[in-house]
Formats: sequence, structure tokens, C-alpha cells
Amino acid sequence: MSGPFFDFLRGWEGQRFPSPLRTCAFEGVILSALLAFAGSATAQSSVSVTTYHNDSARDGQYLNETILTPTNVTVSTFGKVGFFPTDGLVDAQPLYLSAVSIPGQGVHNVLYVASEHDSVYAFDATTAGVLWHVSLLGPGETTSDDRGCGQVTPEIGITATPVIDPLRGPNGALYAIAMSKDNSGNYFQRLHALDLTTGAELFGGPTTIQAAFPGTGANSSGGNVIFDPKQYKERPGLLLLNGRIYTTWSSHCDIAPYTSWVMAFDASSLAQTSVLNLVPNGGEGGIWMSGAGPAADASGNIYFLEGNGTFDTTLDANGFPTQGDFGNAFMKLSTTGSLRVADYFTMSNTVSESGGDLDLGSGGTLVLPDLIDGSGRVRHLALGAGKDRIIYVVDRDQMGKFDPSTNHDYEEVTALSGSVFSTPAYFNNTVYFGAVGDTIKAFSITNAQLSQNPTSQTANSFGYPGVTLAISANGSASAILWAVENGSTAILHAYDATNLGTELYNSGQAASGRDNFGAGNKFITPIIANGNVYVGTPNGVAVFGLLSGPPASINATSGTPQSTAINTPFPAPLVVTVTNASGTP
Repeated sequence: MSGPFFDFLRGWEGQRFPSPLRTCAFEGVILSALLAFAGSATAQSSVSVTTYHNDSARDGQYLNETILTPTNVTVSTFGKVGFFPTDGLVDAQPLYLSAVSIPGQGVHNVLYVASEHDSVYAFDATTAGVLWHVSLLGPGETTSDDRGCGQVTPEIGITATPVIDPLRGPNGALYAIAMSKDNSGNYFQRLHALDLTTGAELFGGPTTIQAAFPGTGANSSGGNVIFDPKQYKERPGLLLLNGRIYTTWSSHCDIAPYTSWVMAFDASSLAQTSVLNLVPNGGEGGIWMSGAGPAADASGNIYFLEGNGTFDTTLDANGFPTQGDFGNAFMKLSTTGSLRVADYFTMSNTVSESGGDLDLGSGGTLVLPDLIDGSGRVRHLALGAGKDRIIYVVDRDQMGKFDPSTNHDYEEVTALSGSVFSTPAYFNNTVYFGAVGDTIKAFSITNAQLSQNPTSQTANSFGYPGVTLAISANGSASAILWAVENGSTAILHAYDATNLGTELYNSGQAASGRDNFGAGNKFITPIIANGNVYVGTPNGVAVFGLLSGPPASINATSGTPQSTAINTPFPAPLVVTVTNASGTP
């Protein structure tokens, strides 16, 4: 048996019990109990977080949480239990993988963290020990400067949430985009694939990202728009879909020239397989979504919200812009063969919204599960919201396209009080939004329709940029909604997901700053895994969990050791009473 749990308990057993007691029979009792505990711990660790907001639907649900409940997430029993330091800002959401075999170090639950200093860390998710740490900088290179834009500063390295394919390569692969520059002032964007167990580069990588697409728009030459690596950052999280890595690109602030790029790469070779530009004959149209990754459905279609940019109001016979410019639109891309636009929706006032910087592109998308409307028809829906404060729900089978007279989307909800710079979450027929300057609001779904007014909301509101939300639950039970409040002192909040009026905990409640974890980090998304909540910060990852575990006992009443499952969270203190056959503790 190997791993931090067993290593810790072996050491603990050797220190706490006098040697005469450590007979074969006694050790049999201990090991029998530990095996039972290991089975319990493995079951609790069975679900990993390998992509932005938990899955390609981007719903933010972690539904295998058996430790944290609305009963024990209180200021007296829950709080900050650790901090994992890094060498730069953690703008990307951390990722979590259970039961990873690290060469020479045993089996670990691993938290993967990327920093803006172009580093990737594999931490033991329990002890914060560094299992491996690699830099993605090339020889003689540094991270990029902030390009005169305060959105990501003072350096730009890894901004987008990586994605993990646990089955790719010999030990699984983590994919990340890193930005850097050399001593001559040349900038680079590279796609890396790292071995999950060592951090070594895979598949002959990294791949330097280059692209051209037919068009005469911004930064075009010879009939093609050209991808200039210094003008872009990979802000939205990466998407892994059917053996391809999909990347979507935003600019630095609104600094021209830039256009709207989507690129696909083979996950096994890192070769570029397809390129699409969505504003090839215009300008702008970057894809930000406040760090949200593009979403996907079961049919392999990709959905995202595009930022302000050129939209051609002259349409062809199929209702598509004649020049191929889709700025400020809710996009659906087909991934069959080369990337292409399969459908879209944009508002009747899309041109004026782009001109007023009120575009959709500030928020993330959510693909809803199949829903049945009032007539018994199955509906395939997706939704998103941006700066105009409207929740747009689209029918993925017929999104609505553009009409200068009226909107043809599926539904609109106008109950938000602020712009959206975040990604909504979904749980149990409820959608949750955290807009700027607004309370967190829950909207119920009935007959495939969102409620026009919130069914519950928090008592407190959240300043810029609002909150990207996460849900933990044990199936459909014990649901908790988690949110990180940005500010000079960030605050982690936990609410009863069935009634947002009930706040269970926040990290500002404990005396003497016990749970403080430093300043906020604009678009960070908390993740929950195996009884812990992980929150990225400007200099590492804060870890929250139960402050102590319940006692457990092992009783061997005969010569045969008995197995006892110890259902207590780890790394909480493990209190074990061992009683031998004579009844002596």
C-alpha cells in the first residue's frame, strides 16, 4: 500500500504506540482497518475535475461530494485548512485527479495548478506537497508583459484553464496554452501536453500556434487574416472533445488589430487540424467569456458567446452573414470535418450593442440537459448572458439567427440587476447567476422554461466581476452553492442551494482572520473535490475543509482482526481507539 494516507498513518502508528504493542496481531488490526478506510477514501475520491466548470456542458456540478453537507459547513466545523503556494497568479481554475500513481512517490490525489508565471504544479491534494513542477518557458524566454492592458497583469503566462485527458498517452495528459517572449521581443503562444505523472512534454510538443484564414479584415495580408501571437491571449478554458483540443482567443483589452479565432488540435499529435475565424472581413469579435470554456453537447457541437465586433446585417439565403462576420453572437459550431458555423443567434440591436460595448461576450455559456416542455416535446437548450443583463435561452436545434425587427431566441429573462462577467451553474432543474452588483439568483425550470423571476436569492450582493458559481452535492442531496467574492480581501461563501437565503458559511465569519486567504483573483472559479474546496488566489491556492473529523474505533474481540470502515474526512485529524481482546485500550 502506498500514498500519502498510508505513509502518514504508518508514521503515526510507529510514533504513537510503544513497540511491544506492535505485534503481528496488532498490526493486523491496524492494517485491516486501514484497508477498509482506504476503500472508503477511494470511493470518496472517485470523481475528478478535469475541465473548466466540471464538464463540457459547463454546469459547475460536483455530484459525488459525500463529506461536505449543509450541516457541517459552518464556521465552527469548516474553514481554511491549507494553502498551496505558487510562483504567480492562479487565473486558471485548478483541476483535480484522484488516485494518480507518481513514479517513486506512490499513489496520490493530485491538484493540478497553472500560474501566470508559465508554471504547472502537481500538488498532493491533501498535504500540499509538490509532486512535480515544470516551467513551460522556452530557453532564454520570459513570460509576456501585460501588453499595456490591465486585464492580466503584471505578466501573462498560462491564463486559460487547462484540460486533462486521463487516458491519453502512457499516463494521461494535461493540455495548456502558454504565452511567452524571447530576448528579441518576439511573442509566442504554444500548446503543451504534459504527462500527468511527471510533467514531461508529450507527443513531440509543444506546438507553436500559427494560423491564417481567408479574409481582408484586421491584420490581413495577401487575402488572409493572420494570427499575431502578441495580440491575443487564450482566456477561455480549453475544451477536449472527441480527440481534439479546442482553443478560443481574446485580445488584450480592446487593443486593435484583432479578430475572432477558434482552432482545433489533435490531442495525440498536437497538430493543428482546423482553423475558423468568425470576423474574417471585419474587426474585433474576440472570445472572452470571463475565462469560461466553450461548451459542447453530446452531438459534438460547440457553443460560446462572442464579443463585440463586426456583424454583417446582410444575410444569405440561409440567414448567415454574407461576409462571414459574426461579432456579438451566440455561436454554434459543428466539429464534423473542419470547423464551421452550424447556427447562431444575435439580437435585433446587435450592431448598436457592439458599438456601445454591451456585448454578449463577457459571460459564459451553459448547455442544459434535455428538457420536456408542456406539450411533451424534448427541448435541447443552451443559455448565456452578457453586459446587457438579459439571460438569452436558445433552442440548440434552431437558435434564431438575426432579424433586425425582433429576436427569435427561445426565451429571455430580464431579472438580473447587473452585467454578467461570469458563468452560470445548473443543479436539479435550477439555474444560478451571479451578476455584477447583484445578488446571486436562482431560476427554476418548469416545462422547459426558466422562471421569469428568481425563486430564491442571497441576502448579499457581489461587486465586479460578480461570481462564477459551483455546486457540490451527493447526487440530488446536500446541495451547496459556492461563490468567491472578489476584493482586497476575498471571501468564500457557501449557501444552501435549495434556498439561497440561507448562508451556511463565509470565510469572514471566523475570529482573528482564521480563514482569510488574501486578495481576490477576478474570474477564479472554486472547485470542490473529496471534502475540500480549492480557491485560486494571486499567489497560490487556498484549501478549505472540515476542521476536524469524528472519532472512530477499532475493536478486535478475538484472535482475528476485524475490519472497520472509518468514514472520516482526510486531512482532518483521525482519532482512533484500538482495543485488544482483554479490553485494554
